[in-house]
Amino acid sequence: MTETIRFGGRFVVEDSMPESVVTPEDFTEEQRMMGDAAQQFLEAEIIPRDAELEALNYDLTVELMRKAGELGLLGADVPEAYGGLGLDKVSTTLLAETLARASSFALSVGAHTGIGTLPIVFFGTEAQKQAYLPALATGERIAAYCLTEPASGSDALGAKTTARLSQDGKHYVLNGSKLYITNAGFADLFIVYAKVDGEYFTAFIVEKGMPGFSIGPEEHKMGIKGSSTRPLFFEDVAVPVENVLGEVGKGHHIAFNILNIGRFKLGAACLGSSKETIELASAYANTRKQFGRAISSYPLIGAKLADMNIRTYVLESMVYRTAGWIDAMLRTTEQGGEAADDGMKVAKAIGEYAIECSIVKVFASEALDFVADEGVQIHGGYGYIREYKVERIYRDSRINRIFEGTNEINRMLIPGTLMKKALKGELPLLRKARALQAELVQPMPLPPFEKPLSKEAYRVAQAKKTFLAIGGLAVQKLGLRLEQEQEVLCSLADLMINIFAMESVLLRSQKMWKQSGGAVSEKTDNVIAMTTVFVQESMEKVESLAKLALASLEQGDGLQMQLSILKKLMRAPLSDTVALKRTIAARVIRSEHYVV
Repeated sequence: MTETIRFGGRFVVEDSMPESVVTPEDFTEEQRMMGDAAQQFLEAEIIPRDAELEALNYDLTVELMRKAGELGLLGADVPEAYGGLGLDKVSTTLLAETLARASSFALSVGAHTGIGTLPIVFFGTEAQKQAYLPALATGERIAAYCLTEPASGSDALGAKTTARLSQDGKHYVLNGSKLYITNAGFADLFIVYAKVDGEYFTAFIVEKGMPGFSIGPEEHKMGIKGSSTRPLFFEDVAVPVENVLGEVGKGHHIAFNILNIGRFKLGAACLGSSKETIELASAYANTRKQFGRAISSYPLIGAKLADMNIRTYVLESMVYRTAGWIDAMLRTTEQGGEAADDGMKVAKAIGEYAIECSIVKVFASEALDFVADEGVQIHGGYGYIREYKVERIYRDSRINRIFEGTNEINRMLIPGTLMKKALKGELPLLRKARALQAELVQPMPLPPFEKPLSKEAYRVAQAKKTFLAIGGLAVQKLGLRLEQEQEVLCSLADLMINIFAMESVLLRSQKMWKQSGGAVSEKTDNVIAMTTVFVQESMEKVESLAKLALASLEQGDGLQMQLSILKKLMRAPLSDTVALKRTIAARVIRSEHYVV
């Protein structure tokens, strides 16, 4: 594969070639074997004991996590030197996607392997890695990540938990509390954030059983009921100075970089749940009869299944495109002579794609909510009954828009981070926006749309121009006040999310079409149909978002001029999406699972 290294946020100012993106069609035999191993573990160990796990059986959860550890499923992100597998991010993403069907158990595993273990992988000293990582990789010890507090959720740096150095200089004494901590009921190690002397935000490794450290009762949650979620309390807890993770006062580097990974992995989990929901809904639609025929034969049910499949295809394209970019960045780090487990460098490499991680998190959580909602609707009244798993998926999905940073916070981060990169000279954003001004007032004749997906490629390019035009106007009109105008920032974020989604699915489908040699097949027809529908419907959102932003930035003649430019940018022949969705739905209904 021809590889092009792309840095975060560049998708709004540069075009990518289909050959440069990683897609599920590129999985190696080794990667597929890891996915198969996770699937076999799921079918043999998790599904038969699903009800017990959902009843919050601590002992069973720990037992099964240790079995997963024996298979290597907990050590995928841990370097081989510390007892792990040291797999690439595409492989670990596939594991997260596959295990998503394990519902609450998948959350327990994800919290342990991701935000629980990776802080030590990336930021631990050699002694800390030797002491903790082998046991974390096998499941002998379970980890938890402790950031949220009663008074600080999205504002992580507003934490009130404090740490002060003891008089003998051997310990930091922690006081405070944490809230909503996943795995708290059975974890052995806790990554805890506190402010040294009430000022310097710092991470600590706290072990269960340390005097003064206590755990509150289980929270009674709407969903993810089989996962442990409890508060933590610290009353003069003496933590050895050797357990400081990273540097004193640099805990934000750990917290924010780990959140980037958490957001991205959440996207993979949402992908797995979306695929499962399609299976449940399509199978039910084929068996449920009304008015003498299966409800799957009714066009409106088919349209729902088509929409569910399309969004899942788009999400899958975004998730593995981002995983491929992160892997490429990590390879660049290694080629530069830096060790793959040199935490700060690795975290920085992943942090380069903080924008894309936030985009994946927002799109994935909202796509799964849509898919789960439609899954319940297809089940009708049965979808509201706990006997049917789609009811649980619906409840479980709601948390995804809240944790790993609420979607509102992530929407603020997406354009905010982009603007910071532009001001640092890391992106030619403002230069591109200025250069576009002269082009926008010129006539824009439509090009010929002769090849498959040529119209969709044109539309993606027009969406990028729309973003640059509005982003440039926002900077020009608002300057530094832009960061306070959250409605405008949200519109810019949603424009970026739509652009990244459209381009990701376009590149994947173009790549598949090129690899087929342009041969007509059911598969290529299907991916082209899904791309056509998604891009056309996304452009309607782009136009609406652009109008919303323009109306808040301009008025009078200036607004009318901007709207006339927008109208030119939005022009393109319409496709019959009703007919396209019927063909997509037919494949889903026939196969009773997610189809590409």
